[in-house]
Amino acid sequence: MSPQVAGLLQLTALIAALALAYRPLGDYMARVYSSEKNYRPEKWIYKAIGASPAAEMRWPSYLRGVLAFSAVSVLFLYLMQRVQGSLPGSLGFSSIDPDQAFNTAASFVANTNWQSYYGEQAMGHVVQTGGLAVQNFLSAAVGMAVAVALVRGFARSRTGELGNFWADLVRGTVRILIPISVIGAIVLVACGAIQNFSGIHQVGQFMGGTQEWNGGGVASQEVIKELGTNGGGYFNANSAHPFENPNPLSNLFEIFLILLIPFALTRTFGRMVGSLKQGYAILGAMAVIWIGFTALMMWTEFAHRGPAFEIAGGAMEGKETRFGIAGSSIFAVATTLTSTGAVNSFHSSYTGFGGGITMLGMQLGEIAPGGVGSGLYGMLIMAIIAVFIAGLMVGRTPEYLGKKIGTRQIKLAACYILVTPALVLGFTAVAMALPTPADSMTNSGAHGFSEILYAYTSGANNNGSAFAGLNADTQWFNTTIGIAMLLGRFLPMVFVLALAGSLAEQKPVPETAGTLRTDKPLYAGLLVGTILIITGLTYFPALALGPLAEGLAS
Repeated sequence: MSPQVAGLLQLTALIAALALAYRPLGDYMARVYSSEKNYRPEKWIYKAIGASPAAEMRWPSYLRGVLAFSAVSVLFLYLMQRVQGSLPGSLGFSSIDPDQAFNTAASFVANTNWQSYYGEQAMGHVVQTGGLAVQNFLSAAVGMAVAVALVRGFARSRTGELGNFWADLVRGTVRILIPISVIGAIVLVACGAIQNFSGIHQVGQFMGGTQEWNGGGVASQEVIKELGTNGGGYFNANSAHPFENPNPLSNLFEIFLILLIPFALTRTFGRMVGSLKQGYAILGAMAVIWIGFTALMMWTEFAHRGPAFEIAGGAMEGKETRFGIAGSSIFAVATTLTSTGAVNSFHSSYTGFGGGITMLGMQLGEIAPGGVGSGLYGMLIMAIIAVFIAGLMVGRTPEYLGKKIGTRQIKLAACYILVTPALVLGFTAVAMALPTPADSMTNSGAHGFSEILYAYTSGANNNGSAFAGLNADTQWFNTTIGIAMLLGRFLPMVFVLALAGSLAEQKPVPETAGTLRTDKPLYAGLLVGTILIITGLTYFPALALGPLAEGLAS
C-alpha cells in the first residue's frame, strides 16, 4: 500500500469516527448547557466558591466572571511555579524564573500552552498535574462557556441575560471534559502511553553518557491537552514523544480528540437556536476549509522534488517514521486549524508552502473547526460579517437567525476580527526592528522571518505550536508573547459577550421572502469565501515575505 493511499484511509477513518460522534455528543452538550438540574458534586463546588448557579447574568457580569476567574488562575499558576523548589514531587527541579513563570501561567490559562521550556527538565509532578493539567480543563471550559453565551444571545430575545458563567464553567468541566478524558486516558494507556508518578531514572548509556527520563501522569494530561485544544506537552518533544503518542493508532485517536468537541459544538449551536440546519451550515463551512487544508498539506509534503524526496517518498525531514507524511500532515492541519498547538512533527522542517499552510490555518482565526468554544464563536462572528456583506450587495438590512445586524453589531464584530492581526503584525514588526529579538533566530532570510511571524501568530491566536528554530526562552519573547496570549484570548471575549448581550436584547425579526437563507450551501460558500478573503487581505503581505518567498525559492 502506498503512503498516499494509507493517508487517504486514515483521513476517511477519522471523518467516519467524527461523524459517528457528532450527533450524540452535540445533543448531549446542548442538554448540559440547557439543564436546570445541578448534580451533588456541582453543588459542593458552588457552595465552596459562593456562587448561585440559578442567577442569570447580563454580559458585563458574565465578562467579569470570566476575567476574575482567569486572573486568579494566572496568579495561582504563577505562584506554583515560583515555589516549585519547595513543593513535594518537584523531582529536584528548582523554581521557575519570573519571566518564564509569567509566560507559562499566561499560556495555560489562555488555552495557548506555548512552552519555552523543556517539560521533562523543568516541571515536577505537582506543577504538571496540579497546575498545568488543571488549567487544561478550566481554560477549555471557559472557552465553551463564552461560546454558549453567544449562542444564547441568538436564541433569546428581549432580555440581556446570557446565563450563569459559574454554572457553565462547572458543567462544562464536570459533565463534558472530565468524563471524556477518563475514557480517553484509558485508551491512550492501552495504546502504550505512560501513566505513573515515578522519579528520574537512567535508561541506558548513549554516546559515552547516560540518558535519564522521568515518568508522570502523561496519559491523563495528554488526553485533555488534545480534547481541550490546549496543546502543552508533558515532554519537550510533545506528541512526537513515544511516551505521549506511541503509535499510528494513538496518533489518529489524538487527532480525533482535537476535532471532536469543536465540530460537535455546531450541533449544539443548531439545537440551542432551534434549527439544526443552521448548525449544518456552520459545520459545512468548517469541514470544507479543514478538508481543503488537509489535502493541500498532504499534496505539498508528498510532492517529489529531487532525489532526496524521491528516496524518502516525500518531505520526511522533521517527521516521525512511525507516523509518516500522512499522519504528520493530518495532525499538523488539525492542530493549527484549532487552538491546540500540539505537534507530532517539526513544523519548521516542513516545506516552505507546508509551513505557510500551518501559519495560515492559525491566521484564519482557528475557526475550522477552531478551539473548544473559541472556534464556534469565531465562526459565528464571521457568519455575521458574511451576512453583512450579503446585505450590502442586495441593499437590505442584514439579519442572522432572526436578529438584525446593525451598526453596533458590526462594530463589535469588526473589533473582534481586528484585534488578533494587530497583535500579530505589531509584535512581529517590533521584534524584527529591534536587534536583540532577531538574535534568537536560528535561520536568516525568509525562514528566519517566518520563525518570528509564526511565534506571534501562535501566541496571539492561542495556538501554542512553534517554528522551533526560534529561541523563545528570553525575557523579550517570554514577556511579549505572554502579553500577546492574554490580549489575544480575553480582548476578543469582551467583544463576543458584548455582541451576545446586544443580540439577546433584540426582539425577533419575522422571516420574509427577502430574508437571506443562512442554512443553505450557497451561504456556507459565501462564509468560506469571506473567511479566506479577509484573512488574505490581512496577512498576505507578511506571508509573502516569509513562507511564500521561501516556497517559491525552493
